[in-house]
Amino acid sequence: MSNGVIITPGLAADALRQEAAGGFQTTRAERADDVARGEKRAVRVRALVAIGCMALGFLSVGIQLMRLAANGGADLRVSMSAPIATSFSRPEIVDRNGRLMAGDLVMQSLFADPSVVLDRDEVAEKLSTVLPGVDQEKIRKNLSDKAKRFVWVRRGLSTWQAQQIHELGLPALSFRKELRRAYPLGRTAGHILGSVDVDNKGLSGLELYLDERQNVDRVHGASLSARPAVRLSLDVAVQYGLEEELSEAMKRYSAKAALGLVMDVHTGEIVAAASLPGIDPHNVSQRADEARIDRLMNGTFELGSVFKMFTTAMALEGGKVHTGTEIDVSQPLRFGRYQIKDHHFSGRFLSVEDVFLKSSNVGSGILALGEGAERQRQFLEQLGLTSALETEAGFVAQPRLPERWGELETVTVAYGHGLAVAPMQFAAAAATLVNGGYRIKPTFLRKSEGKPPKRARVISPETSGAIRRLMRENVASGRGTGSRADVPGLEVGGKTGTAEIPGADGYEEKAVIASFVGAFPMQEPRYLTLVSLFEPKGVKETRGAITAGWNAAPTTARVIARVAPLLGYRVGGREE
Repeated sequence: MSNGVIITPGLAADALRQEAAGGFQTTRAERADDVARGEKRAVRVRALVAIGCMALGFLSVGIQLMRLAANGGADLRVSMSAPIATSFSRPEIVDRNGRLMAGDLVMQSLFADPSVVLDRDEVAEKLSTVLPGVDQEKIRKNLSDKAKRFVWVRRGLSTWQAQQIHELGLPALSFRKELRRAYPLGRTAGHILGSVDVDNKGLSGLELYLDERQNVDRVHGASLSARPAVRLSLDVAVQYGLEEELSEAMKRYSAKAALGLVMDVHTGEIVAAASLPGIDPHNVSQRADEARIDRLMNGTFELGSVFKMFTTAMALEGGKVHTGTEIDVSQPLRFGRYQIKDHHFSGRFLSVEDVFLKSSNVGSGILALGEGAERQRQFLEQLGLTSALETEAGFVAQPRLPERWGELETVTVAYGHGLAVAPMQFAAAAATLVNGGYRIKPTFLRKSEGKPPKRARVISPETSGAIRRLMRENVASGRGTGSRADVPGLEVGGKTGTAEIPGADGYEEKAVIASFVGAFPMQEPRYLTLVSLFEPKGVKETRGAITAGWNAAPTTARVIARVAPLLGYRVGGREE
């Protein structure tokens, strides 16, 4: 007995068995825990290894990119079988009435893979049967380089041509759709519309204006433009009529060239404008032909006596004279070795009105001297004749002003010599004289209807009214030089101008620019016209004369008689 507990041999044995069993169970649990912990450690190691590998990969890529950036990537090249075709999608151009003048077409362009060409001669010869005038030698040369995978053969094929080439069965040839600019009216308004290059990018005229105003889209392939059409101020019917009458005048008077326009005197909108010989917008090379220069905008000329309109207006605006004021024109004006005189009449006194109607050089010179050189220059500047002018169809040629503006220059400028301007710029200034005195800027874009144009008045309504009356008298009274510009039933007014063309040895008497600036209807003028004939010849119809009253004036009458009904006027001068 110990502490009151009695231990027997059977109880001792049970105790030993229980102790042994408990120790065995503890060992198995610990081993299971050890296994679980080992598996977890293995998973963590594998994850760390994977993360480390990914980090090393990203690090190596980053280091490579940094190295390439530091080296500038100069040796990177991309091997391509064909160039990326980039062209420009352009909006349609329509006239003021919505008639199409220019638009994009989807056309097939032909290219070849020289590496698979079996017989260069066969390709060149067969293509010549479908494409007349094709340069066979150039094709052979382009197809000779087997290292090339792409060369253009002909761009902008017609549907018929593409089908004929397809039927030749030449495996090296393929087609790609591209955009091509089309001008459905041919030469009509060619100078104004301008042209595009082989990638449909604007080169000149209104086409270049669209590029400059970011009104085109760079595209790959043949995606037509979703932009709205560009509406011009031109009227196709009036444009065609003007061009046809100018062409007939060139034939009738054997003239070297001709130009003309019809302008809205209130808005500055150009309803028609032409310079002949014209150009075909499809033929870009014609723009390099000097004979086809746009004389209306890109040439400057001394236009002669049409400038007397400005001299008379300046004198009336100054207030020193009125239309009835008499001027002594009996003696020539002398400046050193220079003498200025009138060739067509003799007389002692002429009124300011008669100076205009009889186109007196002496009288115009006296009126200009009465105002002075500085005043003359300021007046012409107010009319916009001495500074640069820009239109949507491009810049107008810069005026050529006298280097020295003294008394002699004041007199010569008074009758249209010694100062050369583009006819477009002259017409815009002339419109100011008949529209109530407001200076305008010519535009080829259609103005929004119902919105009055912003204009600045530069001469008084009274002076403008006096000039309108003189222009009408010059045509209708029988006393002026413009009677052959009359259109029965329609109030036409205007002024003649015959300018000798300067040459190497001075002015050439037999080579002139004959011009007539007109307006209608004179009671409330809406449209101004300008017609100029370059180097017309004396013919039977003109009794050998080459002056504007015999050729430019009757041409103006034919132009107005043809286009006035298209503009809403009928016989009697009433709007339809």
